[in-house]
Formats: sequence, C-alpha cells, structure tokens
Amino acid sequence: MANIPQKIIHEYLRHDKKFPHVWCAGCSNGIVLGSIIRAIADMQLNRDDIVMVSGIGCSSRMPVYVDFNTLHTLHGRAIAYATGVKMFKPNLKVIVITGDGDCTAIGGNHLIHAARRNIDITVILINNNIYGMTGGQASPTTPHEAIATTAPYGNIEPDFDICNLAMGAGASFVARTTAFHAIETQNYVKEAINHNGFSMLEIVSSCPVIYGRLNKKGSPADMLKHMRDNSITLAAKEKLPKEKTEGKIIRGILKRDERTEFTDAYAQLVKKVMGGKHE
Repeated sequence: MANIPQKIIHEYLRHDKKFPHVWCAGCSNGIVLGSIIRAIADMQLNRDDIVMVSGIGCSSRMPVYVDFNTLHTLHGRAIAYATGVKMFKPNLKVIVITGDGDCTAIGGNHLIHAARRNIDITVILINNNIYGMTGGQASPTTPHEAIATTAPYGNIEPDFDICNLAMGAGASFVARTTAFHAIETQNYVKEAINHNGFSMLEIVSSCPVIYGRLNKKGSPADMLKHMRDNSITLAAKEKLPKEKTEGKIIRGILKRDERTEFTDAYAQLVKKVMGGKHE
C-alpha cells in the first residue's frame, strides 16, 4: 500500500461548493467515503478518468462532495446512466454509489441486467436496511420484524441477500464488508475497480438516527460494534458449523471470475460489422 498522507481525503473534496454535508451525526457514509477516496488515491488513478454516478438517497449524495466527474441522477437509475457513460467512453472508471432502496427496489432491474451483461462498472451499494433520506420506509433489505415508518408493527416481508441476487444475475465480482471494517472496505474497493467486468461491493452500514432509533439499536458506536461482533469472514464461515454462522454478516470476496466484458464484446461486434462492409 502506498504511503498516503492522513489529509489525502481533503484533496478530493469540493470544499467550496457543497459543504456542509447532509449526513446525520453518526452516519456510516463518511467512513465509506473515506475508504473509497483512500482506495482511489492508493491506486493513483487520475481523477479525470473517474466518473462517479448516483441516484437518490443518503449515500447517493456522496458524488456531490468529491472532485471527480460526477452525475447525481434519478432515483433508481444510476446504473442506467453509468451504463451509458461506459458505453460511450469505455476507458473511464465508472463507479456507482447507491443504497439498498435506490438499487434493489426501484433500481432492481437495472442491477440485474448490468450484472447479466457483465459491463465494467463498479457498484458500491451501501446497505443501511432502510430508506433513510425519505422518512424511514422499509426497503427490500429491512430485516423481517424490524420496525420502519411503513412497518410500525414490524416488517412482515422477508428481506433478501443482495450479494446472492447479484451472483444469480451473473455479476463476475461480488464482495461484502461492513462500514466498521474501513481498511477491508478500502481494499475491496480497489479489487472491485480493478476487476474487468461487473463488480458489486455491498457495504453493510448503519443509520442510527432513523433505523437505529426505531429499532432501539443504541448509539452510533453501538451499531458499529454490532457490525464488528456480528460479522465473520468467508474463510471463518467455511470452518464453522452452520449453527455458528446463522444470522452473521459474511464478509469477503464471494465471487470472482473472468468472462467477456460487455463493452469489449460490443467493440468486437462493431469491428466485425464494419469489416464486413469492406469485404
């Protein structure tokens, strides 16, 4: 790892334009943003070669604060915009910042088909189990029986596993970590960006002001400690009996394979068609 100065984060922020930020005290989004910036700095990527795209939500405010090429787009449509950018300029590093509601509810079909196509964009999905910005509604990842403003007596819907969804749809790189594990997050961001194909990194996060209060999860520090104590690595899971892993957050690189990337396949198709016209 390169020797990154402690204040490297400040070099990547739009200080004079978009601050103060909108995040609540204790929100995990700041931790995640720091990990993303450190990863990009460590990779020594040219910020002009990065496009960061988001939809709507707490985490989706993140591109507003950073000095990259950025798009703050429509709710649920970040992956669609990112696909357009990547198709037009395949050389760019396209990173989507999204949340569990933005990406897996209204944006669910875009997630599925980008994974199926294996287009080379990196989706960093910050999962805080609720719609934080718009009032605390239940999302597709709100745990069964958890409280939300649209489920005041407990959520009767089953939640689903985002990483399993991405793998089932064909994503060629899938990983999960938590906001507590900031260095691990930084390393997985680098792995995801470097992967040539569709990359999904789920970062389990905390919303102490809405989800935490509604479900009596304690302070922001308590919620971070819960991530630490209720998660295990994939390597540890494989050594433990099933009863020891029930309910645990499984961290690690869950899938990584190499197959044809979509913009490469498209370029080959264009070459074939154009070549055929001159035969």
